[in-house]
Amino acid sequence: MPTPATPVGGSSVSRNPFSVVLRAMVSCFGHQPPDKPDLSEDHKPSSSDYPKAVSYSSSSSTAASSTSGSIYGSSHGSSKRRSGRGIFVGGNSSAQAQPGSRKFSMREIHRATKNFSPTLKIGQGGFGTVYKGTLDDGMVVAVKRAKKSVYDNHLGAEFQSEIKMLAQIEHLSLVRFHGYLEHEDERIIVVEYVPNGTLREHLDCVHGNHLDLAARLDIAIDVAHAVTYLHMYADHPIIHRDIKSSNILLTENLRAKVADFGFARLGATETGATHVSTQVKGTAGYLDPEYLRTYQLTEKSDVYSFGVLLVEITSGRRPIEPKRGRKERITPKWAMHKFMDGDAVQVLDPNLSQSRATNVALEKILELALQCLAPTKEGRPSMKRCAEILWSIRKNYRELVSSDSLSQSEI
Repeated sequence: MPTPATPVGGSSVSRNPFSVVLRAMVSCFGHQPPDKPDLSEDHKPSSSDYPKAVSYSSSSSTAASSTSGSIYGSSHGSSKRRSGRGIFVGGNSSAQAQPGSRKFSMREIHRATKNFSPTLKIGQGGFGTVYKGTLDDGMVVAVKRAKKSVYDNHLGAEFQSEIKMLAQIEHLSLVRFHGYLEHEDERIIVVEYVPNGTLREHLDCVHGNHLDLAARLDIAIDVAHAVTYLHMYADHPIIHRDIKSSNILLTENLRAKVADFGFARLGATETGATHVSTQVKGTAGYLDPEYLRTYQLTEKSDVYSFGVLLVEITSGRRPIEPKRGRKERITPKWAMHKFMDGDAVQVLDPNLSQSRATNVALEKILELALQCLAPTKEGRPSMKRCAEILWSIRKNYRELVSSDSLSQSEI
């Protein structure tokens, strides 16, 4: 989880060593950010987080959902947006809950977490601490508690943004929201608990066995479906702004749940509007260079981050690896050069075995990643198109695996 950090902006940017990494990432695809970008009211990473990708995200990601329904939710037979479960937050006021969300009492939270027992602590981030809890009805949840000592307008905005976004979404591959508490200096979000860790942890083999390519394809498709839902089928278009491997949680069956909506933002809703102008927020290594350069946020900013994620899934590497040689430190740049030079196999995670099926799928995934990483939004596919392409890649991969297995059995 990211750690608390100080703002990045003003005259300090030019002297900030982390801005050098950002500029290197942006320049990979032909654009430079402004001389003094204000990377949100955001955060400079700690040295301990830097090798894991320079994170400007402060909210935690330790829970996810398991809901029923179609690919894009429980009631989406058409592209019409449904009515959400209803929390509406305006300005700096407290969140106002509507039917369908639950406002917990402090007594319930204390019972669920055994008075915030250290033994139930499962995560720590800039936003605060996450605990495993058990509600009175036996439901196991993740309880995300904001730090009192650092609670300010910035974190308050993140808290309200996350509540608002979580309350209006419902999808098989998105974190499921159970409720919240906002009382005096306490800000708490309660979401469903998922015990199997993050995608990043699995790519690092923290949990033992590595993910095979079939599982990685399933995960990529789950994420693509989830983000497609946010862009096209929620009440209003939602831009996640922080798609990354540490915000993707895995179930026991290794299916993906996209978590952490602290940086989420409503997309353009006015007729004819093409973008939302806003300060830059996100995680270095995943940031859309066009967004970083222009401060214009669109759904295609999530597509760019998804392209980085595809490279991460196939290579096993983090987006920024400062301990590697100069040409390999920015993973997407290195991977795309290898792919365009006809040497895609060098990108493949060493934990994955090469085969005809694997090599064909790798080429196709990197081809899609290259499209997602286009320097401008016009060159990138929609998330829906990404999901369709990945579905086709998975289908072809399974057929080749089956064919190869049959051929070997006949020998």
